Amino acid sequence: MHRLRPPCSRRIFSAFVLLLTVTGTTANGTDDGENLLTPRDIARLSYVDSPRISPDGSHVAYILNVPRDPFAGTDDDKFEDGGAYSELHVFSFAQNRSRPFITGKVNIGGVQWSKDSTTIFFLDKRGEHEHKGLYSMPVGEGAALRDLSHETDIQFSFLSSDQKRVAFRATAKTPKEEESRKEQGFTAEVFEEDFDPTHVWIAEMNDDDKKPRSLNLEGSAVAVEWSPAGDRLAVSLAPTSRIDDVYMRTRVRIVDAESGEVSARIENPGKLGRVMWSPDGKTVAMSSAEDINDPAEGRLLIASADTGEINDLLPDYKGHVAAIDWQDNDTVMFIGDEGLASTFGKVDINGSGRKTIINAGDVVLSSFSLSADGMHAAYTGSSAVHPPELFAMKHGETEPRRLTTSNPWLADKRFAKQEAISYEARDGLEIQGILIHPLDEKPDQKYPLIVYVHGGPEAHEQNAWLTSYGKPGHVAAARGFAVFHPNYRGSTGRGVEYSKAGQGDEAGREFNDILDGVKHLINTGLVDKEKVGITGGSYGGYASAWGATAHTDYYAASVMFVGISDSISKKGTTDIPSEDYLVHTRDHPWNDKWNFYRERSPIYYVKKAKTPILILGGTDDTRVHPGQSMELYRFLKTIGQVPVRLVRYPGEGHGNRKAAARLDYNLRMLQWMEHYLKGPGGDPPPMELDYGLPKKESDAEEKDEEK
Repeated sequence: MHRLRPPCSRRIFSAFVLLLTVTGTTANGTDDGENLLTPRDIARLSYVDSPRISPDGSHVAYILNVPRDPFAGTDDDKFEDGGAYSELHVFSFAQNRSRPFITGKVNIGGVQWSKDSTTIFFLDKRGEHEHKGLYSMPVGEGAALRDLSHETDIQFSFLSSDQKRVAFRATAKTPKEEESRKEQGFTAEVFEEDFDPTHVWIAEMNDDDKKPRSLNLEGSAVAVEWSPAGDRLAVSLAPTSRIDDVYMRTRVRIVDAESGEVSARIENPGKLGRVMWSPDGKTVAMSSAEDINDPAEGRLLIASADTGEINDLLPDYKGHVAAIDWQDNDTVMFIGDEGLASTFGKVDINGSGRKTIINAGDVVLSSFSLSADGMHAAYTGSSAVHPPELFAMKHGETEPRRLTTSNPWLADKRFAKQEAISYEARDGLEIQGILIHPLDEKPDQKYPLIVYVHGGPEAHEQNAWLTSYGKPGHVAAARGFAVFHPNYRGSTGRGVEYSKAGQGDEAGREFNDILDGVKHLINTGLVDKEKVGITGGSYGGYASAWGATAHTDYYAASVMFVGISDSISKKGTTDIPSEDYLVHTRDHPWNDKWNFYRERSPIYYVKKAKTPILILGGTDDTRVHPGQSMELYRFLKTIGQVPVRLVRYPGEGHGNRKAAARLDYNLRMLQWMEHYLKGPGGDPPPMELDYGLPKKESDAEEKDEEK
């Protein structure tokens, strides 16, 4: 369900010349001179990820994610579709500037520093090498050197403190016999048994004569980190490499680095996030679920590396821990998602001394890294007017300062008012959300509304950057829409009790919370009740299908992305059946629940549907099977009483990864909302899109010949 990755959305069209003139946007979604945010802008947004501050606090290495640009393609520079590139950049505090280290068509990952802060290590696949390997590069002048190769891709690596050894995760090489069989056409797959586990390997740095050795551990490795002394490893192990096992059954094992024997078992009680050694190697900190039914890894736990005994440092915390790091042997620092914002604080390992260092503000922090002395920190943070950028703070300062501007052109764009709101659900529970007002809003005027429903439901929206290929955000606001992001019950950010509040009641109170938010906005006088649309992906797609069927009286348009339409068949086709049961439904259909799940399925209400719905999804989705989209489409199409369109993206999974598919989705979603909430309605808008791509010389010659 549950995790569109990146979580999403927008579009605009040539057939609506009159409509688009009114909204100030050309047919292909480009700006007409009013500095409005457009789908083309969203397609070129870069953002900062994975900050790693050097041990001495002098530099920060970080990843800049740069999307492939569909609009840059020409005969000389052909657009190559695919996911975003990941560049390596380094910020110098002494020079007060950022320097590009490795840029272009690269996918850098696994960045870490040498102990003396002079060298950066990273993973990449370069030149003629078939597999991703480990490289090093001086922070000053010098070229990147390949330090470690393997027979398969190195998925993640971690250097020992003396930098003489490296522990890494990788699968084993496919046996020659199996490769030979496949070449002859014997490619049958044994479902959910034909998985390669990920092993932990130990290698000597810069010693080609010694081959990496695999530790004989039971299960599939999800993460690995050296102890400070270099004698042990903290390994996060799942029973298999299946995503369901990784989500629900990953547990921590303390392993002797030489023998591979498990010396301690840390039985984290549920989902597991980051695991980190204390500087003295006595303790392990982790973000974890509170219990097996907790939907998210939002508790801050510590465990003895010798006995495995666990303690919760923040019991009853009414938020969710998003990131952790050790300040010293006795203090853990953390980012906490609290409601619609974030805080940065610390707590002692005995649970005392909790202190908030950065209060909730306009910038929402999402990840961080500490220097060796714990006195300097680097963060990623976003706001209502910019996606994640690099921030930093040192001891004695009162708030983080912004270091990068990855999209300087955003400064020329006009943004609508964005605010945190709260309202009361029908049973009295307070629900929070974010409202983006229409740009140039006029008093006493009612506006069309797009409700964006996040997936999960174990996720939440924050009052920060809310515009992406799947989220209408400020692109829709620039076109005269209000956009509403509700954190319905079941969302994270407000403690475990709230995140469990929708369990066993799918499509019940949680979707009523969304509807109650719509009614609240109608009652404020902002929203035209006849012009409300709903969209979202995964569980948000489920809500969108529900809005078009069971709640059809309240929504005039719906866009469902990788969403659920049949609750029973969804449970029989998803790749996360355990997670679905343990943290969402808490029951099975065969426990006399057939009718319950049938009545919680949008297809059960297709005869009453009167909301035009656009259905989209990837053909390779294993989380929510593409059959969910087909089922709803086929039923509605057969009945024939409501406009419906199905769009499928070949090769995409649970969310679009490639630039072309993202742009297409963004345009189609906005087109559908424009057509049914502001335009003529009736039959669906044109099937073909004008992407606004640059014309090649060959295309121009063909048109001349046609004339």
